[in-house]
Amino acid sequence: MRPQLTQKATQVLVQALVISRLDYCNSLLAGLAACAIRPLQLIQNAAARLVFNLPKCSHTTPLLRSLHWLPITARIHFKTMVLAYHAANGSGSSYIQDMVKPYTPARALRSASTKRLAAPSLRRGPKFPSEKTRGFAILAPKWWNELPIDIRTADSLHTF
Repeated sequence: MRPQLTQKATQVLVQALVISRLDYCNSLLAGLAACAIRPLQLIQNAAARLVFNLPKCSHTTPLLRSLHWLPITARIHFKTMVLAYHAANGSGSSYIQDMVKPYTPARALRSASTKRLAAPSLRRGPKFPSEKTRGFAILAPKWWNELPIDIRTADSLHTF
């Protein structure tokens, strides 16, 4: 069917049928090992080759860039940060807001105005160490605090 479709029509179909499935709840995949993410990246690479009607051996980085598709790990990171933005600004779901708390220093410090999130303690939690370090409540504050201050203090999601 691909030879009968234009590149734009193929792109729309691939985004609707494949990329939307890769993006669905992908923030749950945050912190997984690269070997678990790799099959999803291979699917995205195949989808990009399909859009451009290129053979399997074609390099995909320029294809992904021209389609404006982030690699899977970057998509996961981005979606997690969007959820953290909503939680930090009070516009997210209540259960997401309960997972992340704003950082409030014990005394007056300059860091009080940097819109940081408090990192939760890892002492209590699941029995398995991998579950402790890859949950949203752990990774979101860690990644959020690594963002530059001008991004953390953005006025709108569009600016963020």
